[in-house]
Order: sequence, then C-alpha cells, then structure tokens
Amino acid sequence: MTPLRIGNASGFYGDRFDAMREMLTGGELDVLTGDYLAELTMLILGRDRLKDPGAGYARTFLRQLEECLGLAHERGVRVVANAGGLNPAGLADAVRKLADRLGLPVRVAHVEGDDLKDRFPGALAAHAYLGGFGVAACLRDGADVVVTGRVTDAALVTGPAVAHFGWGPEEYDRLAGAVVAGHVLECGAQATGGNYAFFGEDGATRPGFPLAELHEDGGSVITKHPGTGGLVDVGTVTAQLLYETAGARYPGPDVTARLDTVRLTQEGPDRVRIDGVRGEAPPPALKVGVNRLGGFRNEVVFVLTGLEIKSKAALVRRQMRAAFARSRPARVDWDLVRTDRPDADSEETASALLRLVVRDPVQENVGRVLSGAAVELALASYPGFHVLAPPGKGTPYGVFEAAYVPHADVGHVAVLHDGRRIPVPPARDTLVLDGVAEPPPPEPLPDGPVRRAPLGLVAGARSGDKGGDANVGVWARTEDAWRWLAHALTVDRFRQLIPESRELDVTRHVLPHLRALNFVVEGILGEGVAAQHRFDPQAKALGEWLRSRHLDIPEVLL
Repeated sequence: MTPLRIGNASGFYGDRFDAMREMLTGGELDVLTGDYLAELTMLILGRDRLKDPGAGYARTFLRQLEECLGLAHERGVRVVANAGGLNPAGLADAVRKLADRLGLPVRVAHVEGDDLKDRFPGALAAHAYLGGFGVAACLRDGADVVVTGRVTDAALVTGPAVAHFGWGPEEYDRLAGAVVAGHVLECGAQATGGNYAFFGEDGATRPGFPLAELHEDGGSVITKHPGTGGLVDVGTVTAQLLYETAGARYPGPDVTARLDTVRLTQEGPDRVRIDGVRGEAPPPALKVGVNRLGGFRNEVVFVLTGLEIKSKAALVRRQMRAAFARSRPARVDWDLVRTDRPDADSEETASALLRLVVRDPVQENVGRVLSGAAVELALASYPGFHVLAPPGKGTPYGVFEAAYVPHADVGHVAVLHDGRRIPVPPARDTLVLDGVAEPPPPEPLPDGPVRRAPLGLVAGARSGDKGGDANVGVWARTEDAWRWLAHALTVDRFRQLIPESRELDVTRHVLPHLRALNFVVEGILGEGVAAQHRFDPQAKALGEWLRSRHLDIPEVLL
C-alpha cells in the first residue's frame, strides 16, 4: 500500500499564516493537519467565549481556509485541524458557510464530546484529550474537512492513518508509530530546524513545515517539501521527540507509545526514517485539562543603573513594603536580574532589572495599590529611578490543572457531514502504567584529560511545559558523547546546574536509542504558563540555560 502523506501547517494559534498555502502548493499531500491548541490557548478561547457565545474557535484557521479551501479541494487534500477549540460545531458551521459562499462542494464534519466544563464547578474550560478514532470516522464517511476540539496533538495524524489503513483499536504498534510521527509533526517547524540547538551561523531564515510519509506498518519517514528552508535530520527529529514528554511511556487515549523503542535513521537528505516503535494499551483514564481564573496580576520592572545595584534593590523593596502595609496583595514576588556589567560602554549594559509581580483574587488590590506606590517613588527613591513601563490596572490570569476521568465517562462523538452522530466507543483494554526500569548505562569513556566547558558543546537540548512542570530533553550527537553524558548528567548534577530545581522533585528518564536523557522538573512553573510564575513561564529556554552551564568535559569530545 502506498504511504499516506500527512503534512502540518500550524504548530500553535498564531503560527505562520501562509503555511497552509505553502504546504498545499509545495508538493504532494493526502492530508493537511493544523494544531492550534495549547493549555494557554484554551484559556484565551474560554475568555473569548465569555464575551461571545458564538466564539471559542481559532479564527485564523477560517481565514486561512478562505484563501486555500479551493486549492485543497482541487488537489484532493483533506484538512484535519483542532481549531474548533471550545466550539467545534460552531467552526464546522462557519466552514460550511464559507464553502457555500465559494461554491465548493466540500463535506465538513466535526468531533465533539471533549467539553467537560459542567463536571468541574468554577472552571472556565475543562476538556478531555480525545484520541483519533472520531477523526477517522469522519474521514471514512467522506469528509473533506474535519475540525475538532481538544484532541491530543498526535490524534490529528492517528485519525487519518486509522481511516486510510483500516487499523483496529488494538493494533498498538501501528498506532504507536502514528503517534510518534504525529508528535514530530505537531509543532510545525520545530521538526525542520526551528528552535534547534545546533542552528549554526546559517540557521534557516524560513524553515519549511514538516510532513510524514506514513506506512501501513506504522513506520514513517519525516521530510519536507523540496526547496523549502531548514533541514530534517536525526538531530531535529530527536529534539522534537523529546519536547514536552516525560518517561519511556508516552500515554495517550488510543495507545501508549514506547519512546524507548523509537529508532531513527538518516535515509537521505531531509529524510529521517522512524521505525521499531512499540505500543501498549492506553491508560485507564483520559487526561482533562482544567483552566480556571486564578485572580489578577500586575507587574512593574524597576531599572537599576550603575553602582550599588543590590543596595538600590533593597531600598525599593523597603519602600514598596511600606506602601503595601495598608493593602498588601495576596502574593508579592521579586526577581533581580543582573544584566549589568562593570565599566559598561552603554547605559543598557550598565543596568539591572528588578521585577515586581503581584497577584490577588481582587483586581483593585493589584491595580492602583501597585501603580500608585510605584509611580509615587519617581522623585523619592534610588538615584536614576525609572521603570520600563508604568503598571496598569491589573489583568486576569489563569491556572491550569490536570484531572483524569475514565474513558467510558466521556461521550466521544463523530458528527458527520450530513449531521449523523456516531458514538466512538471507549478503549476496551487499558493498562495501568508503571515506570520503566532504567536500562543499563553504556560503557563509560576511558579516563582522560578534561576541560571546563559548556555542556552545549557536546549535547543538544529542548525544553517545554506541561502544566506546572517542565521537561528538559538532552541528547548526544555521537556515541562517545552519549557514553559520557549518560554517566555525567545525573539528577544531582542537573540540580547543581539548574539551582531552581534543587528543592523540587526531578526525575531522569533514559532513552538509549535516541542517546537521550529526559528530565522532568515538577512544580518549577507554579500553576502553569498563564500564571507567569517565572521569567520564562513556559520553560522554552530552560534547555538552553542548561547547555550554557560549565562542567568538566573529556577533551576527546571537544
């Protein structure tokens, strides 16, 4: 059977608008997917829907289709996207109206059942992560466009694969292969050189978007359209495989993919083969992303220039503490960022930044209370007093938490293009997931001279967020570097290099086929990205910080 060519045109809500047209015109495709949803996006769409009950979906997807629906129809490319967000039925209706206006005989279907808000009192949004079998039912019935709400990112690939190859729900190895391919595609250009640790002096200005040639046995080849920017190699695919994952088991609603079985092979220029993937039954419960309004936040950044930076910071803190005496916000956080350097030749490089963030359930307790106190210091504080911008009235922020419900408690439904509703049965067999025993380490490198140097000279990294936790995947580019990395980068060493993690739970997972270690740091992001708990609220650069840290590296690797 010929492979199924599945491309991606969006990795997040706000990704490159022209990507849909680029993917449709750049080469052969059977299916074009788009991932528009993230934990933060669901919160944003929830707030949109509070203002307008007809909203709640990614409007840019509809604008993209206005330009490209005719092109997709002409080329026989089916479109599958989770752009429905909180309102997949509303988006499906909007796509039908668009098709009618354009005079296109396009069949539109959608998937629903993920919305569990009524079961979580006080939630702004609560959505179960559904699998790909609802998408498959829509495609088998002949849909040209399928829009969903909260499905797993990989379901955008597993659904078309199930429909095309006729896989059953217990063909776990095949399904796991599709999940791995879907995970590589889901973040768009991150698989083709975007955000890549080894981007080099000539990093791609405009990386192309990825596609997978998916085979009937579940294996795939990751590639991109000819002539597009960026690159696809074992390194770029490894980096994306490690993104926002945890241990050797990668659980989902359809299957648990074993990341410790994934094998990557450079098959040719911009072609990486994925094979060997093994799968197990899914866990007994579906993950539910619950978004709530956490309260209101405000911030001000004081600029401290020149000498006595610490004393200037201490003065401001005393003054603000006194100002808060009558009405102190529920939470007050300070962060001094030492961007200054001695004898600087510009004012910017002579300055440090002192960031104050306040949070409270009541907006007025973070509004005038902060702005008045900060502005009133303008002529009465440290020499050179100024702020990057005056604080405002305070803005609402959200918090994310994960909950779990049994498969049978979720009404997964495929709503076909003619309005028929097809229930999608829950997983029949499930598996309670235990940890995977750490495999034996590789043979260590022989003893030899070492040099103090950045970790990033011999290892790549990619990091990301999952609620309040972060993961940092670190991989070696050569076998010798792996023999050193597996022994050198322990949990204790990680904690030494990332001081924020010293009081937190850190778990190390070993993926020897990828020559990779994956560290999960629990709680480092507080209540999730929307709460903006730290300087880098999604931990996007945590891996690059780790790569910049110095340790003793064998000279033979440098």
